[in-house]
Amino acid sequence: MEDKTNITFEAALARLEEIVRALESGTAPLDESLSMFEEGVALVKICTDRLDSAEQKIKTLFKNKDGSYEEQPFEPVE
Repeated sequence: MEDKTNITFEAALARLEEIVRALESGTAPLDESLSMFEEGVALVKICTDRLDSAEQKIKTLFKNKDGSYEEQPFEPVE
């Protein structure tokens, strides 16, 4: 498997979708399916890491009573 550390989030997600379709079709031999599964696990980790990193960069601006703005960390709704 090639090094995918520099792959974009969008490219990783697109490749992951391809892998899922291929695995769901059930036409690949076992060795190839296993290889695709391992690649998919690595891509999920990349996507999760990129999303976590992006979430940490998001800030929310709140307007104070005096008209100034204050930056606060983004708190996702769960």
